[in-house]
Formats: sequence, C-alpha cells, structure tokens
Amino acid sequence: MAESNHFSPHWDLSAGEALLQDVFGIVMDEAVRKGTDASEKVCEWKEPEELRKLLDLELRSQGERQDQILDRCRTIIQYSVKTCHPRFFNQLFSGLDPCALAGRIITESLNTSQYTYEIAPVFVLMEEEVLKKLRALVGWSSGDGVFCPGGSISNMYALNLARYQRYPDCKQRGLRALPPLAIFTTQESHYSIQKGAAFLGLGTDSIRLVKADQRGRMIPEDLEKQINQAEAEGAVPLLVSATSGTTVLGAFDPLEAIADVCQQHGLWLHVDAAWGGSVLLSQTHRHLLEGIKRYLVEKMKMRKGFELVMEPEFVNVCFWYVPPSLRGLQDSPDYGQKLSQVAPVLKERMVKEGSMMVGYQPHRSWPNFFRLIVANPALSTADLDFFLDELERLGQDL
Repeated sequence: MAESNHFSPHWDLSAGEALLQDVFGIVMDEAVRKGTDASEKVCEWKEPEELRKLLDLELRSQGERQDQILDRCRTIIQYSVKTCHPRFFNQLFSGLDPCALAGRIITESLNTSQYTYEIAPVFVLMEEEVLKKLRALVGWSSGDGVFCPGGSISNMYALNLARYQRYPDCKQRGLRALPPLAIFTTQESHYSIQKGAAFLGLGTDSIRLVKADQRGRMIPEDLEKQINQAEAEGAVPLLVSATSGTTVLGAFDPLEAIADVCQQHGLWLHVDAAWGGSVLLSQTHRHLLEGIKRYLVEKMKMRKGFELVMEPEFVNVCFWYVPPSLRGLQDSPDYGQKLSQVAPVLKERMVKEGSMMVGYQPHRSWPNFFRLIVANPALSTADLDFFLDELERLGQDL
C-alpha cells in the first residue's frame, strides 16, 4: 500500500509494520525521551476550544494517510500531560518504568483475555505466580486473588465478599435476605466505600464513620463504640474497611488493634491498600524515596513561606505556601480564607507555564494546601529544589 493511500481495515501487513515502526519511534522520542526530560514542559497547555481546533477531532467516514496518522500521534503526545516527567507530582502515580511499559506493549499486542488457559496459557500461569507472591507478601500461605481494574472496584468487591460470606442466600434471594447492615470506616477513607454501598443496594446510610486522630488514623476505641451503638440500634455489624495509605494524608490505620476488635465481634476486615500497599514490595529500597521526602521537608523548614500541614505519614508531603502578603497575619480573621485562594492560583500559573504540576485540596477545617507525592524513582534533589523555587517565583506577587 502506498503511503498516500488511506488506511482501511484491509491494509496490508507491510504497511502496518511500517506504521508501527514509525509510531514506536515517535513514542520513544516524544513520550519517553522528552517526557522524562526535566528541561521539557510537563504539559503544553491550551484552553479547550483552542486545543479542539489543533486536534481536529471530527470523525469522518474516510480514512487518513499514514503521514497524517503519524502527525496525529505527535500532536496527541505534544499536548498531553507527561506523567513520567520528574516534575509531575499531581497524582498518586508518576514516573516511567521501562520494564512495565515493555510489558504493556506485549500484552496489548497479543490482546488475549484471561478467561481460560486455552486462550491465555502464558498469562494464566503468570497470574497464578504473581498472586502467590502477593499473598506471601501479606503473610498468607494459601488463598486466592483477583486483579482489579482500580481501587474503587476493589473496595466494592470487598463489600460484596463480606456480604456473601455472612449471608450467602443473598446470591439467590437478593436484598430480601438481608437485615439492616452496618459498615465501619473513617471519613479519611476513599469515597468508593460509600459508592460501593450504594451500588450494592446496602445504601450509604449503612456507613458508620469512625473517628480518626489528627494524623488521619482510625481510633480503635471509637470503632468499638460504633459497633456497640449499631447493635443497639438493631443493625448487624458486617465489615470494617481500614486503610493503609489514605488518599489525602497517607495515613495507616492501626491494623492490629482493628483486627482485634473485628475478631472479638466477628466482623470481616478489609484493608484498602491501593496506595500504601506498595510498602510490602521492597523493604530494601523504600528508604530511597523516604530520603527524598526528608530532604524536601528539611528544605521547607529552612525557607520562608512554607508551612507543613502535618508531619508526613507516607510518601506525600502536605503543606501551604504562604505568600509574602500573608506572612505574620495568622491571627487575622480572614487569614484562612485568603490562604485557601493561594494554591488554586499557583496551580493555574504552573500548569499554563508547563513548568510542573502538583495537586491541592482542603481537608477538615484546613484551607487548600498542596499535596506533593514523592513516588517517581527518577526524582532528584535538583527537582525538589526547582519545585520550591518555582512556587516562590510564581507566588511572590500574591
């Protein structure tokens, strides 16, 4: 097929191979090399209407030439956020693992499914081995497991398992087989606990919020109190959803104490470790990121205008940047309101410049604060120094 021809479902193999070779080259140059280069932008920001024109998103009945498709690939990468960039701190994930990327390319190329050994012999055996290793890391010598497409569905699976274990008749009889149930978690837990209760027909009213301490960890004594209160109100305590690495503060609930309460009352204990469970994977190397986090905290303490929300529990550092105009005014009645406006303005400025990206949010009575995630293995102290310098540069006039 000549390059000038339009691609169709019936293009020949040689043209397909040429296309893939060119696309892989673009990915390596634009996404991998430039995407991990600190001198490049995290994102080349465009407003939605402008970006829509640049992308030309109209779906047409006629296919496009190979050169047009390659241009599309470059444009998509150019205007996308580079999550592998060393100055991308915005989500609970960042960085590029070449081995993981290679694995994703292989699995997408083969496009098998995990239904049976017949269709996916290699991946079925790999799945069994990985699940075996994960169980061993948790401390189990036997058991089963399933890979989930995300943390939300994982928590829903846990609710369903607990319900089925306690009331197996619900599989046939549905909600008619159930008394009023009580599910226990903290306000620090992921929103998918409430979403799962609604999705499974248990209702969000079945969620009982257990108190957490100032660092976001569940208080076992209040859990005991909430269980007793639920029983007194005629509800059946079903499940405790603890968290290892809460979304905002990175807190780890005291699992041993919670497990003792669950065992005493016969409750199913689920641990949402979608974020913090990674500490199981490497006792040897996790100190590397811990060292970077300590470096950042010490640097903040040495500079004016940076104030920690709390001592970090996990790989996140929660802090305020206090611009010169607000320093020394902590006792002013509108201080919190003004401080809450700082992070959104700085976020907009950094994103539009493409220099870096970091998330912010309020929590409890605290005004908006930045939440920097230290997770990228390629992160250097130079990147952290740049991060602090950039915040100061962008916020001097606020």
